[in-house]
Amino acid sequence: MRLFNGSVLTGPFPFTLGGMTPRLRLGWLPLVLLLATSSGCDFGKVSAPTAPDQSNVPYAQIDLTVGTGAEAVVASTVTVVYGAWLYSDTAIDHKGTQVDQNTLTFVLGTNPTQVIVGFDKGVTGMKVGGTRRVIVPPSMAYGANGNGSAIPPNAALVFDIGLTGVTGP
Repeated sequence: MRLFNGSVLTGPFPFTLGGMTPRLRLGWLPLVLLLATSSGCDFGKVSAPTAPDQSNVPYAQIDLTVGTGAEAVVASTVTVVYGAWLYSDTAIDHKGTQVDQNTLTFVLGTNPTQVIVGFDKGVTGMKVGGTRRVIVPPSMAYGANGNGSAIPPNAALVFDIGLTGVTGP
């Protein structure tokens, strides 16, 4: 039997569907695919989530635990553990979909390409052992461009940051 894509299917056919032969079943496949694609199905393509413009969300930081160790100051090398979420107006603590969780070491306040501005500002002044929740508006995050498929354009972000180490300056 010749399929719609030009390949040949040879028998025997040990399967049936409600008495339909493979030829009849395959005859419906192009129509199903056409209907699915015309209705917006993208068959596994990953697209960025959409978010309303959140440019009105203000920057905020809340110390959850005040650390007792060395303070993070500009030009010091800091190590943090963090979780990142899309901002949500309706979720508890404004944490929507989690988009990242990681450990990061960077030089504070000297290289804006290492971290987003709001993250850098949120770490400044923390002490080792402390944890802080930081709400970052789009203007201090990824702005109108978003970041890959995880962070849509004009999305505010929520970070929970734990400061685990400070060296220098």
